[in-house]
Amino acid sequence: MAIALIDANSFYCSAELLFQPWLRNKPIVVASNNDGCVVSRNDSAKALGIKMGQPVFELRVLLARNEVKVFSSNYELYQSLSNRLMAILEELTPGKLSINSIDEAFANLSGVPDPEVWGRYVRNEIQRRLGLPVGIGISSTKTQAKLANWAAKRWKAKTGCVVDLRDRIRLEKLLRYAPVGEVWGIGPRLNKRLADEFGITTAWQLASADPKLLRRRFSATVERTARELQGIACFPFADGSPERKQMILCSRSFGEKVFVLEQLERAVATFTAHAAVKLRQQASLANCLQVLARTSLFSPVDPFSGSRVIALPYPTDDTRDLVQAAIGGLRAFYLSGPAYVKAGVVLSQFVERGVTTGDLFAPKPRSNSEPLMGVMDAINAKHGRGTVRFGRENAEGSWAMRRELLSPEYTTSWQGLPRARCGSGKVSLLGDLGI
Repeated sequence: MAIALIDANSFYCSAELLFQPWLRNKPIVVASNNDGCVVSRNDSAKALGIKMGQPVFELRVLLARNEVKVFSSNYELYQSLSNRLMAILEELTPGKLSINSIDEAFANLSGVPDPEVWGRYVRNEIQRRLGLPVGIGISSTKTQAKLANWAAKRWKAKTGCVVDLRDRIRLEKLLRYAPVGEVWGIGPRLNKRLADEFGITTAWQLASADPKLLRRRFSATVERTARELQGIACFPFADGSPERKQMILCSRSFGEKVFVLEQLERAVATFTAHAAVKLRQQASLANCLQVLARTSLFSPVDPFSGSRVIALPYPTDDTRDLVQAAIGGLRAFYLSGPAYVKAGVVLSQFVERGVTTGDLFAPKPRSNSEPLMGVMDAINAKHGRGTVRFGRENAEGSWAMRRELLSPEYTTSWQGLPRARCGSGKVSLLGDLGI
């Protein structure tokens, strides 16, 4: 079976460049929540030595000296473009498509006569229809396809951003060259352990290692990764439906410090509502909720961190039940005085909707909860998150995420549509539509 991994190149940066193409040959980066760390870089920024995860404040001199354009994360724009990208892939993939993240997906190419030709066609179609550059790696296992994708992006001019590793000679050549840290699932810590304990520094050495020894010294996942590099499929190919999570976390650092309980309650309510939407999307009900909040770890006074675990009276996905439990838990540990910088909620102990057995002695669940939540989710999906919300929620509070370098919502808001100048006057696309 042939498997392809389709992955957008520097997705966040590419999304910004779609609407500001004059920056295409200039270095640009996208910052994380509260404009904290670098989470995406284009090739020009990488050439300057900017690393993933570097704090933006540490790079101020370098950014100014090299005129690097910095963007705040525009999650609405990125999700909109991701939806369009996946829709194109669904259309062009003859077999199953398994979405792996916001900017990448695995495609089952069983029955495709020439997967490399398919890959080049798909890449050109995505570029033509959406304007996003993608890399495509093809091989017989997911891990090999990931490595092929890495090679496609590393040698763009030579490969045309498409690499087929089903040929054993090409596969061995790449495995001997690729650092083990570029293998899917091998992070920095594991990379160091492999080098220190076994002298494994390349993908070839990992593939040649004793799988049983890898399992004993590291984990079953490392063993499966090594077998996948050998061409033995160990990670199943899922269908396009999202994998059911066993835990949902929604946590944020605040744009400004929070000193008042009411503001903290609004933040927790908003995070709980976001988690509830994710819970309903996978048709699960939660039996347990944990709420947490903390001050800065670098506070001049004693740092404070509080949390409370709440057993819910019955399995629920109703935002009202979850918010009520979260606020109650927050009030139980809240300490007046400290400046809070982060809060969040964790939903856990899930059961599948429709397969639960009611408790005779538990309180009765709210009536008409499922249709009400369904209507709210449908409205917010169509008109934007937060269009309909409960009174405690407030996405625009002083605690909200700081995004001072945010680009417009080009694809999800009428006010974000690009504007064009014509002669001395200003012509708006909104004006052309009579809005």
